[in-house]
Amino acid sequence: MPAFSIEVPHSLGEQVAVEKLKGFLDGVHEKFKDQISSIEGEWTANVLNFSFTTYGFSIGGTMTVEESVVRLEGQLPFAAVAFRGKIEESIRKEMQNALD
Repeated sequence: MPAFSIEVPHSLGEQVAVEKLKGFLDGVHEKFKDQISSIEGEWTANVLNFSFTTYGFSIGGTMTVEESVVRLEGQLPFAAVAFRGKIEESIRKEMQNALD
């Protein structure tokens, strides 16, 4: 499966950034409820393991919150590769909004 990777810098520190991102999946689900289903996520310390389905594609990965950057890495089905740029940009924007 093809991979995707997103990095969003921040100046909040790890703990504050984790707290701001705790509701990230709920916010994404609410905003894109017509496009996203089967959303799941579990935090372990500063790492969120997540999965969701969008337009019939299953996407999963991890979000790791560090002191000055949030890294999100995941896997896309081959059929979704054409949409990788749009998926990455949408997720990046939502991460930046959550950190503001």
